[in-house]
Amino acid sequence: MRHLLSTQDLSRDDAILILDTAGQMAATQEREVRKLPTLRGKTVVNLFFEDSTRTRISFEAAAKRLSADVINFSAKGSSVSKGESLKDTALTLQAMGADAVVVRHWASGAAYQLAHGGWLHGSVLNAGDGTHQHPTQALLDAFTMRRHLVGSPEGAGLDGLTVAIVGDVLHSRVARSNVQLLHTLGAKVVLVAPPTLVPVGIARWPCDVVHTLDEAIEGYDIDALMMLRVQRERMTGGGSAFFPSPEEYTRLFGLDGDRLGRLPEHAIVMHPGPMNRGLEISAEAADSPRSVIVEQVGNGVAVRMAALYLLLAGEEGAQ
Repeated sequence: MRHLLSTQDLSRDDAILILDTAGQMAATQEREVRKLPTLRGKTVVNLFFEDSTRTRISFEAAAKRLSADVINFSAKGSSVSKGESLKDTALTLQAMGADAVVVRHWASGAAYQLAHGGWLHGSVLNAGDGTHQHPTQALLDAFTMRRHLVGSPEGAGLDGLTVAIVGDVLHSRVARSNVQLLHTLGAKVVLVAPPTLVPVGIARWPCDVVHTLDEAIEGYDIDALMMLRVQRERMTGGGSAFFPSPEEYTRLFGLDGDRLGRLPEHAIVMHPGPMNRGLEISAEAADSPRSVIVEQVGNGVAVRMAALYLLLAGEEGAQ
């Protein structure tokens, strides 16, 4: 594996290898000295064309804890904002000796173009491209589910689990990445969204679709409930074109204390962040003992350490 661009590219063995390696990385983060010498001498560039806090900081922390040199490149205020193309930016990074480029871009397919355009010799990790893919988010979600619901034995998938993903599926690269990865790992996926926020061609996705959260809670034995952020910035008219009002959306799709209480006792609540409290999730649900939202952020560092390690350490590192 040279690049990590999409969960669709991962076999079950690939995914489990990353999750198992992330478990080993997480164990090293409980030591007094958390830094490993594994990627000393390697250079990792964070290339972000879209704003991000969690993902960028998480990748930066992961690379630094593996002793890599990190260069943060923000498109705002850079040559990109002056009209430089993705190709020319990539050639600049290649000239700087980038061993890996972590890219987040507003255009779907940008990470693939960067990896296969012939401009870079290093590895490309997709940190989110448009509404297309966000593979490390799906991997950290699977890692979190495995820890809570399976017990994290090495080699384990998510067989037999039912995961409901609720909300703005149409604009969500997190939903697309998770549906593919969870299916690969053996879980059943239920998407919950208004018809206006369901992508065209959903019938080809390996999942069920229902149109209210109550229908999902009553019809399925849910093990993990993942609430998606309503992405108003990707909607025309601030979201009003996709549902009548925020109040109506919350009434049909919001997770509150009542719906939380109707979930199975062992079920966990997830959210990729940032949250719109009071819209897709109430403060009571977000802060409940069943919420693993803060833990997801911490697990992201271990998963991204694993991805960087497996891509850059090569055979020598694996041995």
